[in-house]
Amino acid sequence: MSVLKVGENETNIIPYQLLWSDGGRQLLQGISFSQEPLQKIAIAGATGSGKTTLLKIIGGLVQPTAGEVLFEGKRVTGPAEQLIPGHPGIAYLSQHFELRNNYKVEEVLEYANLLPEEKAAALYEVCRIIPLLRRKTDQLSGGERQRIALARLLGSSPRLLLLDEPFSNLDPIHTNILKAVIHDIGAKLKITCILVSHDPVDTLPWADEILVLEEGRVRQKGSPEEIYRQPVNEYVAGLFGNYNLIGPQLAAVFGIPPGIVRPECFNISRQDEGEGVVSQVSFAGGFYEVEVMLQNFAFTVTTRRHYAKGERVNISIDYEK
Repeated sequence: MSVLKVGENETNIIPYQLLWSDGGRQLLQGISFSQEPLQKIAIAGATGSGKTTLLKIIGGLVQPTAGEVLFEGKRVTGPAEQLIPGHPGIAYLSQHFELRNNYKVEEVLEYANLLPEEKAAALYEVCRIIPLLRRKTDQLSGGERQRIALARLLGSSPRLLLLDEPFSNLDPIHTNILKAVIHDIGAKLKITCILVSHDPVDTLPWADEILVLEEGRVRQKGSPEEIYRQPVNEYVAGLFGNYNLIGPQLAAVFGIPPGIVRPECFNISRQDEGEGVVSQVSFAGGFYEVEVMLQNFAFTVTTRRHYAKGERVNISIDYEK
């Protein structure tokens, strides 16, 4: 088996034949990627695509049945090879993290902290938890508990942080706080991150590179813009927002090749003699989603202007987009 090697400028790497099976069913196969220091990688995919399993294999928490994970030039051993699973340089924040109840936050952190006082204070500031230190853990909100759990993990000075669906079950206020924390973990603490999420709002603005998993395989890998604007199939397109599948007949009308077109790639304008008819309008906050019927085909357009159901409109393609 060919194994990709990690140089001093790389954080971790997954060789091309990383496999994991459960009960004879292969869940991960043919996965290969590398990561530079401070490069932000997001892993996306539908439920059951293997995202969490891949993250746990990287962290040494699940034993691969074939292939290797290399971290800073050395192989990451799995739980079948050591008494306590995990790698000292890699921290994994689970979706189901736990904090001891009825303990003060500062006690929970002190127990796990290996940093000198000055660095610990800087970490707590980055995690936005300094006002919480004297509270008890059962007096915290879900978002506050998660930031405490994160600070506890980072107290061991990991070089790589694995985040498994960190924004699930958080309200928008705590989600935005946690996003700022994760940004600062990389920018200020110089810790490299891999993030798993099913929500494009979490991955597209943050990541330098996105891996899309489908049934245990990497279906597409690229920059957020490449993944969004040039999805390889409908599965990838659907993970990152609404899309229109334009067939040959409609493509000929617009003068484009058949394929996937995002709703914002259309221009819409009112026109009494327009060929399109508005069939549905939905308010989406900063824009409207307008469904248009054209030559018996329905497709979605986004616009900042309001249109009424039944209005006749003209539709054209924004070739720049």
